[in-house]
Amino acid sequence: MTLFQLLMLGASAFFAYKIYEHIQTLKDPQDKQHTGADDERSAEAFSPFDASSLVEKADEEMQKGDLQKALAIYSEANIKEPKNPETLFKMGYTLAQQNRDDEAMEYYKEALELDPNNTYIHQAMASLYRKAGEYASARNHLNKSLEIDATNPITYYNYGNLLVDMKHFDEAKGMYEKAIQLDPEFKEAKEELKKIEKEVTL
Repeated sequence: MTLFQLLMLGASAFFAYKIYEHIQTLKDPQDKQHTGADDERSAEAFSPFDASSLVEKADEEMQKGDLQKALAIYSEANIKEPKNPETLFKMGYTLAQQNRDDEAMEYYKEALELDPNNTYIHQAMASLYRKAGEYASARNHLNKSLEIDATNPITYYNYGNLLVDMKHFDEAKGMYEKAIQLDPEFKEAKEELKKIEKEVTL
């Protein structure tokens, strides 16, 4: 299960590559040999594509596994339409997939300021805090996610994983059970619950 649903368009790989190629030529300030009015490029000068089309294109590159290309395209979308929490979140997610956690967290925080009731942002931040061993911060974001939506089984699953790391096995068991109650086909939650039950009986 992913943190967000990627939206797909039926564009060709050549189309995506030309966007990326064009971005690369425009984003290298060391190549500029002069200054003046020509250097005052507007956001529209980067490419003829609007921000939403660029985000969709970047989503495709994420699906293909090309994180660098996806990040470059998300970055242009962010220039064309600043302060869009979805774009900022996806930039953070892309960075997190590259283990660039500090950078990812900055984008998540900015996205959360703009969209404080987004459960996916809270869960993404909790994941990074858990990875860093900052369990209290991770727990705070998962609690907030549950306040916003108490019916998402993924939140309970993620909470269970955090509680396992914290050695709170009884609480973790309850979280996995809640995830399965909400989604009886939640395979991963069932597997973790079995591990917990073995751990508790030892």
